[in-house]
Amino acid sequence: MTDVLRHQLEIYFIENPLDAEKISMQVLVNKRSREDAERTRQTIKKKLSGNMDMTSRVAKFVDCRSKDVKEREIFIVEGDSALGACKQARDPNFQAIMPIRGKILNCLKADYDKIFKSDIITDLIKVLGCGVQVKAKANKDLSSFSMDSLRWNKIILCTDADVDGYQIRTLLLTMLYRLTPALIKQGKVFIAESPLFEIQTKDETYFAYTGKEKDMFLKKLEGRKFTIQRSKGLGENEPDMMNLTTMNPATRRLIQVMPADAEQTSRVFDLLLGNNLNGRKGYIAENGYRYIELADLS
Repeated sequence: MTDVLRHQLEIYFIENPLDAEKISMQVLVNKRSREDAERTRQTIKKKLSGNMDMTSRVAKFVDCRSKDVKEREIFIVEGDSALGACKQARDPNFQAIMPIRGKILNCLKADYDKIFKSDIITDLIKVLGCGVQVKAKANKDLSSFSMDSLRWNKIILCTDADVDGYQIRTLLLTMLYRLTPALIKQGKVFIAESPLFEIQTKDETYFAYTGKEKDMFLKKLEGRKFTIQRSKGLGENEPDMMNLTTMNPATRRLIQVMPADAEQTSRVFDLLLGNNLNGRKGYIAENGYRYIELADLS
């Protein structure tokens, strides 16, 4: 700024004190915003950069023995009861368990400062090891993302086959979509299907994952004695059953989360978890019948 221009500004501010006060206040607001953004960036980097050693191990995280990323799997489960069941049913050589406590924050609309104040979310990001993909005008990259630093070949969401379990699964998917979309795009994220029904005969047990499968088994068993019950939550299952239906790669069912159209996925997440209440009601009214067999109406 030249001396002449500086002198002209001084005269203008003297003659227009209200404008001078407004400009000064805006400069102060901008300064504080930059300082807050920098503090947020440093806090987040500190939270997410901890090494996974014994001194900074995430609470209740159960690691596996293998160091080969190509075979390592992590099961994200809901609660301590599911942790115990999955821990007994897993193959400790390549399967790790990460329990979450309750329902996590809806990351779709929350600002990054609020998101990274959540211990559950920061613990999950630490365990994944790859960092986050966050770009904002004020902060640029809050933390660098590197697929090479990902510690797992498969990230498997494992929740109960009920309304609460589906909601937790959706919140986890939303978190991954918001913070680590590359994991979804590269096919690293999976959903472990849990059976809805257990059908037992004298000699065999059948697991039905849908209402249609249940009807198929009942037709097959027509004329024979059997019992049928709604499948229990993961924490109540016996280890042998958990291994057979959820953990064993040879017998389990996994759904790969691989969105063909990221923009469409974003719109659906926004509709189901965003602020458009009327749009969400309309979608449920129009499409709810498709999912009625998954609802626990007992």
